[in-house]
Amino acid sequence: MSEKIQQLQLLQQNLQNVALQKQQIQNQLLELNSALNELGSTEKAYKIVGKIMFSASKEDLVKDLNEKKEVADVRLKNFSQQEETLQKNIEELQKEVMAELQQDKEVKQN
Repeated sequence: MSEKIQQLQLLQQNLQNVALQKQQIQNQLLELNSALNELGSTEKAYKIVGKIMFSASKEDLVKDLNEKKEVADVRLKNFSQQEETLQKNIEELQKEVMAELQQDKEVKQN
């Protein structure tokens, strides 16, 4: 029983980590969408590399941002799937632990 509880705690920690990573990707997607919107309404575009900012073509920047967005979308989908799987595993394990606790309670009462 204590093994299942430890496993449950580990799954919950993993779920928290996945949720945090998912949130970071969602924030990254918001930033990418914002940058793409800004690029659509400007004539001059600049790119920052390290500590240097230089002029760049809008087309190149849009292409680069869209590629980053595609990668982020795939990562978000993967994190969502991981989150869903972990949640199902947690629910199943919780049911098992609760059933065992109920059995132990019934045995002690008899």
